[in-house]
Amino acid sequence: MRRLALLGSLLAVLIIVTSCGRHATVSEIAVVPEPVFVLQKEGSFTIKDNPRISLVGLGQNSPTARYVMSSLRHGHLHPSMVASGKNSDIEMVILDTANPELGEEGYLLEVRSSGVRMSANTERGLFYAYQTLIQMLPPDARRIHYRAITLPECTILDYPRFEWRGAHLDVCRHYFPPKFIKKYIDVMALYKLNRFHWHLTDDHGWRLPSERHPKLNTIGSWRVYRDDQPWGEAEPPREGERATYGGFYNKEDIADIVQYAAERGIEVIPEVEMPGHVCALLAAYPQMACDYRGNKNEVNPYQVQIGPYWPPKAILCAGKDSTLIILGDILDEVLDLFPSSRYIHLGGDEAFKDNWEQCLKCQRRIRVERLRDEEELQTWFMAHMAAQATARGKQVIGWDEVVSETLRNNGDELADTLEGIITPPHSSLLTTNFIAMAWRGQQLGVEAAKSGHKVIMCPTDYCYLDYYQANPLFQPKSIGGMVTLEKAYSFEPVPVGTDSAAIQNILGGQCNLWTEYINTPSHAEYMFLPRMLAISESLWSPADRKDWNRFRRKIEEQKERLSARGYNYCEGSFEPQFTARRVDDHTMNISISTEVPNTYIFYTTDTSTPTRKSNIYLGPINLERGTHIKILPVYKDQERDTVYEYVIK
Repeated sequence: MRRLALLGSLLAVLIIVTSCGRHATVSEIAVVPEPVFVLQKEGSFTIKDNPRISLVGLGQNSPTARYVMSSLRHGHLHPSMVASGKNSDIEMVILDTANPELGEEGYLLEVRSSGVRMSANTERGLFYAYQTLIQMLPPDARRIHYRAITLPECTILDYPRFEWRGAHLDVCRHYFPPKFIKKYIDVMALYKLNRFHWHLTDDHGWRLPSERHPKLNTIGSWRVYRDDQPWGEAEPPREGERATYGGFYNKEDIADIVQYAAERGIEVIPEVEMPGHVCALLAAYPQMACDYRGNKNEVNPYQVQIGPYWPPKAILCAGKDSTLIILGDILDEVLDLFPSSRYIHLGGDEAFKDNWEQCLKCQRRIRVERLRDEEELQTWFMAHMAAQATARGKQVIGWDEVVSETLRNNGDELADTLEGIITPPHSSLLTTNFIAMAWRGQQLGVEAAKSGHKVIMCPTDYCYLDYYQANPLFQPKSIGGMVTLEKAYSFEPVPVGTDSAAIQNILGGQCNLWTEYINTPSHAEYMFLPRMLAISESLWSPADRKDWNRFRRKIEEQKERLSARGYNYCEGSFEPQFTARRVDDHTMNISISTEVPNTYIFYTTDTSTPTRKSNIYLGPINLERGTHIKILPVYKDQERDTVYEYVIK
């Protein structure tokens, strides 16, 4: 059995590496995301462990040059810089005359018998070219010192399909240290993602520093410790119990992370939730709520939340001018923390308005502003805050609830299910300036794009990486749902049938990692890897270059690369997948596979429970209709899933 497993592993690796005296020969190219064009040739070039690097149009102290030198050293190489025009092993060139096909992020990578040449219009393009080169090296190069690596001659022309290729991380439910944030950014960069959506405020913690409103940190950043109890079963705080669990990022942390991301071609987009999901904010400043007057003996009804609660009725009072003033002051601080970010995310989702319905000040605001109802009050509130960000030169993003008021005013049938936060037609503020992040379904995103909004696709059924990715019986506790690697890979940001006008408004997409059930960096890695790679290929590669079978083979090599870099990951789903072909009226020809290559499938057809001594699936089999087949998946000599039972129909 071990010999069979070893043979299967060797046959399945798309980049086959042989080593003799630490000299590796790479015979095939397995890059994620899949490039636009790859032409592999007969020749080769060998990179020694002391490669000479030359730069054309790129300074030696530029972020990319520093990154390349540091990265090669981490790969146990000893690079040196040589002057342009001298013999070099790796040449990196910013083109004098821009190649319009490459755009801002594209590149041309050529491996010739004389060396490696990377060229691009911009430093960003060269950075991505280098990420491709790194993925052409042996996957264990971070662990093993190869004295020489022979690469196949090839030409790779590449550029992204979408401009927005994002990854979201929730640090509110559980605080993750700056070191891990950088590790998250590193893996984004390796797979050419370029937007880091940082979810920084919510009911369970306020992670931004504030000098003007210090209670946001002394109170809002901390909750009572309950991580020793299941998320959905944690007991409420006891009287007098100290809040000791949490934390926040200081100014230096944020500046360092923003710079770190920028050097890797990644823009950081901060998110500040409003008007709902604000328990942490109201725990610090309850006067911003509808019904809190701050009487001397009155107990603050709000606290930083411990676990789940539904519905989340805590909401900022839209009727108090003082709320708008304080929130505006907070927003100014946030904008100051992220001066280079072109975007800010203002949340806007799941705002339950029960308090507004009972609040005299909110009802007065509705009358004075001549609004129709509480939904338009949210529109007014968000438009007010968005105007402040827009005045500072920022583009404003909100969850897909931002489009609902526009759709309602257009008579769209989807509007009845949505809450609105985009300015109605009678207002001069922000009609379509909100970028909508479509999380509740792609059709909603398409309708938003039709109505003139820019849209980022991140539907739950493809892009939510807090969902289970395999049989829940064999996985860590999750929030629910199921997004396997194959499901994530099937993500298509532009659904079939989308009209050309709407397509122009779809900026791209992203994967989202919410962390209710994820409280450690290792668990977070397990949830976003390798599914992040599937989303990456869906956003970068041309649709006609995507191939599931090729991708699943590439993932096996990428797992080894991720392991060498110290990442944790999920092996994938081992649930059997069937393809049935009719042979005759009584017989079907059955093909069986799993998401994970090299999985051995043991089966029985006599109702007995299969073991590793049962029949092993080696290829398509003919079975009579009505046959009960039971299947046991085995991977790396371990039983990785339950026994599955099917009836052939």
